[in-house]
Amino acid sequence: MKRRRPDVGAACPPAAAGADGRPVDGPAADAELAALCKAVGHPARVRILRLLAQRNECICGQIVAELPLSQSTVSQHLAVLKRAGLIRGTIDGPRTCYCLEPRTLRRFRALAGGL
Repeated sequence: MKRRRPDVGAACPPAAAGADGRPVDGPAADAELAALCKAVGHPARVRILRLLAQRNECICGQIVAELPLSQSTVSQHLAVLKRAGLIRGTIDGPRTCYCLEPRTLRRFRALAGGL
């Protein structure tokens, strides 16, 4: 059985394609934008998003190594980002590989651009 190095993450599965035709203004869009802003409203979560953007995949332990936070705190921040749909995680044995969710990030840009 071939063992993987612990610092090498599995590639994330392809992201969903297609344009999001929902409006970028109105009450529903305002609520969506507010929820996404709340999810990125902590410097550690912004840093996690930047790390994932640089790497295309990342194991939770790698993220912990980059931040001055405990593993449990990083996991809580990852959970907030995942609930908001900004990242996705795939289980790879005992590890979880996290990736950005490009479709949600495009939607976030469109909503913010509509201000």
